Amino acid sequence: MNKNDTAIVTITDMNQDGEGIGKLDGYTLFIKDTVIGDVAEVKVIKAKKTYGYARLMRLVTPSEKRVEPLCPVARQCGGCQLQAYDYKEQLLFKENKVRNNLERIGKLSDYELLPIIGMEEPWHYRNKAQFPVGRDREGNIIAGFYAGRTHSIIENEDCMLGVKENRQILRIVKSFMQEYKIEPYNEESHSGLVRHVLIRKGYHTGEIMVCLVINGGKLPHGDVLAERLSKLPGMKSITLSRNEEKTNVILGKELKKLWGEAVIEDRIGDVTFEISPLSFFQVNPVQTEKLYGKALEYAGLTGNETVWDLYCGIGTISLFLARKAKKVYGVEIVPAAIENAKRNAQRNGILNTEFFVGKAEEVFPAWYEKHKERADVIVVDPPRKGCDETLLRTMVQMQPDRIVYVSCDSATLARDLGILSQNGYHTERVQPVDMVPQTVSVECVALLKRV
Repeated sequence: MNKNDTAIVTITDMNQDGEGIGKLDGYTLFIKDTVIGDVAEVKVIKAKKTYGYARLMRLVTPSEKRVEPLCPVARQCGGCQLQAYDYKEQLLFKENKVRNNLERIGKLSDYELLPIIGMEEPWHYRNKAQFPVGRDREGNIIAGFYAGRTHSIIENEDCMLGVKENRQILRIVKSFMQEYKIEPYNEESHSGLVRHVLIRKGYHTGEIMVCLVINGGKLPHGDVLAERLSKLPGMKSITLSRNEEKTNVILGKELKKLWGEAVIEDRIGDVTFEISPLSFFQVNPVQTEKLYGKALEYAGLTGNETVWDLYCGIGTISLFLARKAKKVYGVEIVPAAIENAKRNAQRNGILNTEFFVGKAEEVFPAWYEKHKERADVIVVDPPRKGCDETLLRTMVQMQPDRIVYVSCDSATLARDLGILSQNGYHTERVQPVDMVPQTVSVECVALLKRV
């Protein structure tokens, strides 16, 4: 097929990015916004020798598995890839995605894949949102999300995954900017002031944080904005994050308090955490409790174990484990997160923890080289890229009885489980958890035991 060709295809499968897959005489087309069972008229937008990409023009016959998206801009926005797919089918899709990666990439066979843990209400679950701010073609100030694979802002103040307070906060910010003629940031010219509005809400506490990311050191009339936002129920923290870099990284390194506290509080189970704008904290509190509960179960603690928690963030998993362990060591590269972790340990009266700042693949091997002490349990919760080979090698050398691997990317999880399986560890079971419904993301927690 060639670019701009049109055809009618039946969608028989979906790839890991949620694109529908259809075939015409052996030629494969990947079509965004389609689901299994759709019969669709499509237009080719990119053609390779054996496969191509096409755009959905119209549905000839909608799939029985298709549902009407709740969000009016679901198709334009790049956030939700699966909103048109029935939720039960989404769960099956994610479960199969995990299975395929474990068996194709990790070459695993003798393991148990448990049924995915889904949500009863897969909407309005996100406790955090980061809204880019800009202007539309008519010159109006807008806030929303980037369209898929672009930096064009799709206006959306009331995301169906976010909290209800988002809309009111964004309207106050936009009204303030218009009144005082404060320009939104322009990526191309690196001009303008307000780049993003970050909003966080404590699921259990109801406490709200607003952080404006600005391309400068000062927000003119910031006291006025703070005064207006402070009247909202639950508001506890209003801050500025200075980011003058030409970068896709949202938050800068410098924070300034405009009003209230620098942090908010929330709970996971019966452990209380303080959360700053820079803190990593799982975005779905309902599913986080299920995920961490499973990690604690897999750790199999009796009170006598020494545990390492690598990529520990603000100590969320560390403190969960510490209540049932002899000693927990945590490692995290972000200094502010480690300070949060230490204070979180103190505020919860958990005294059997020790936290280190630095790259896990450097701190952990160096500590083992110096002390030559083994761990009973190692927990890892790495970023999407997975674990560094040096880290995996040190884990094997330390010979823990159990490794609990928490992952946000089943492909890198599978790769790392494959490496560990060649070095004396058997993957017993893997539990997928749907942390981000309506998207292709899926979290997993895996239990490995030393052979």
